Amino acid sequence: MSLQEIIEHLALPAIASPLFIVSNPQLVIAECCNGIIGSIPSLNARQKEDFPLMLSTIEEGIQKAVSTGKCAKPAPYAVNLIVHASNDRLDHDLGVCVEHKVPVVITSLHAPGKVVEAVHNYGGVVLHDVISIRHAKKALNEGVDGLIAVCAGAGGHGGSLSPFALVGEIRRFYDGVIVLSGAISRGDDILAAQAMGANAAYIGTRFIATPEANAVDEYKEMIIQSDASGIVYTPFFTGVNGNYLRESIVRSGLDPDDLKNGLSANFGSTRVKPWKNIWGAGQGVGNIDEILPASEVIAKLKREYRAAFHRLQNKGTIYVR
Repeated sequence: MSLQEIIEHLALPAIASPLFIVSNPQLVIAECCNGIIGSIPSLNARQKEDFPLMLSTIEEGIQKAVSTGKCAKPAPYAVNLIVHASNDRLDHDLGVCVEHKVPVVITSLHAPGKVVEAVHNYGGVVLHDVISIRHAKKALNEGVDGLIAVCAGAGGHGGSLSPFALVGEIRRFYDGVIVLSGAISRGDDILAAQAMGANAAYIGTRFIATPEANAVDEYKEMIIQSDASGIVYTPFFTGVNGNYLRESIVRSGLDPDDLKNGLSANFGSTRVKPWKNIWGAGQGVGNIDEILPASEVIAKLKREYRAAFHRLQNKGTIYVR
């Protein structure tokens, strides 16, 4: 099945993005069983030996839900692979993905040529994160099946371009699948993504505030108490620009407005650990005001999506003369 066909068969045109540490098999199973693509970073299996078990847990969980009548039409799951020289597990984790025939592989940070070849050999599809036209063209030259346009406001590692700019420019030379990432937390946002030319939406932060997510309660509460003004965009923590909750930075003893001066005093093996103490989130946090099971989050997104569609159909809503 092509990537376009996969998206057309979803209950909602959405992919739950792979959240470092936060995504776990329980969350992915809930997402897939409620009709959207659930995803997980391979590195969430902290030891490479645990990665095959993680995938088996997801596959068996979905299969069990289907066999017991709890899931009539599951969506496929996805795995995120970091294609970068710093990831010394890439070959191992790619081999496991091939063994399990992971339906969708999401690649990040580097041209994914060898991943594309391996995944295409068993009939899987590859999506690649891009934040610029240069990255988009490079990924397409490597043969990816679709692009994830990571735009301003996306949680974690995010781009800086407006979605209107990036999606519009990609559409000038590419008519394939585009998935839009950046501050998407409502069903209205998913419809808007399609209106501007994307095929589906990429949603991350909204799924942190769920019981299934592997996030401490303080993180989830901070999500629902924050708004866009509480998001800090900085390369300080990982060397790559990303969006983080301002309050988590403050609680770690750092000044969000003067991060450079905190580097030597606050980082080290016994001090601030970016992946543990500093919490990523997108600018869409202001639209998240409650912790709900993933199934209810998706049901709510569906209701909002339909309501937005019908609202636009009402006479006089769209002004064309």
